[in-house]
Amino acid sequence: MPRYIWCWTILLFLILPWSLYAQRTGVIRTVVIDAGHGGHDPGAIGQRAKEKDINLAVALKLGNLIRNSHKDVRVIYTRDKDVFVELYRRAGIANAAKADLFISIHCNANKNRTLKGAETYVMGLHRSQANLNIAKFENAAILLESDYQSTYDGFDPNTDESYIIFSLNQNSNLDKSTDFAASIQNQMVERVGMNNRGVRQAGFLVLYKTTMPSVLVETGYISNPDEERFLMSAKGQDYIAMAIYRAFEALAVMEGVAEKPVKSEKKSDPPNQETNIRNNDTSPSKATTVASRTDKSTGKLSYRVQIATESKNIGTKIPRFSRFDHVRMYRHGGKFKYTVGDESDLDSALRLLSEVKNKGVKDAFIVIFRDEKRISQAEADKLSRN
Repeated sequence: MPRYIWCWTILLFLILPWSLYAQRTGVIRTVVIDAGHGGHDPGAIGQRAKEKDINLAVALKLGNLIRNSHKDVRVIYTRDKDVFVELYRRAGIANAAKADLFISIHCNANKNRTLKGAETYVMGLHRSQANLNIAKFENAAILLESDYQSTYDGFDPNTDESYIIFSLNQNSNLDKSTDFAASIQNQMVERVGMNNRGVRQAGFLVLYKTTMPSVLVETGYISNPDEERFLMSAKGQDYIAMAIYRAFEALAVMEGVAEKPVKSEKKSDPPNQETNIRNNDTSPSKATTVASRTDKSTGKLSYRVQIATESKNIGTKIPRFSRFDHVRMYRHGGKFKYTVGDESDLDSALRLLSEVKNKGVKDAFIVIFRDEKRISQAEADKLSRN
């Protein structure tokens, strides 16, 4: 085995105790947001845009959403302007801050310009050549660092052999990272209308060094002309930032935060619509947690957990639904969607969501109904205030 792999193995055993130390269950106090690339590292380059600029715009918008809604959550950026930050320093910033969550923002690119969609990565050994290629591209940023051979103990981002070391990393935060990544993917698909390219594992150096739940979000393909225009637009960046924020909000409610969310004072928060907001919604709303309410003039609000989305009606009695009671089907956006539960308040729905995820449906999420009709959270917010 090459010397550098032994060095990385020793380093792994030094890192793991810090990983256990850094996990603080039950509360989110610090979030580190990483805008990928920067400075003399442009990242992927489209026909008109540079990845580094889109990453930074989305990162800053996401940070503002969190700050405005959770006053006691500290938001730290690895960069808040167009500067180059080494990969090891990005993870180091998060570790030094004892962060509870690390979110790295990126855009994707491919020679096939028809590819489009969002995908979210967690740290792990690549399971396909495509995942490995993406990891190689992102990790190649170290080649722009001075003396990178010494900094990364001989790691070469362009050789397959270097990625053997990632199989040795038993990430104690993998489950929570995967849950958060699945939530981001749901938001990107359900609310933004992005093509769903799934939650994946790959050997990203920026995630390998972190000691807290961490994800890397590829927000779309800058190599696709239509998606590039969307990623460049202020509206597109607002939608993507809100999608990631919504996933953070769901995690914050589950984990707990230092104080309950407060309403943003901004007058132009991006839209929030249960349907495809990328194509259909133009109305602003606040990023607040919905309170339940039953009122004769508004009807009953019901919170349910969505467990599947299909292009055709597969019925509620199929084997994979057998572990759940009272599965229901409803049609929405041209799809057949399946839910469990009929909870009168959000706390009960969150408990049910946790149970569903424990049964293996990691990408489950909460949807809201009024009088058997699915409504957006914005509508539920309005009803709860009446």
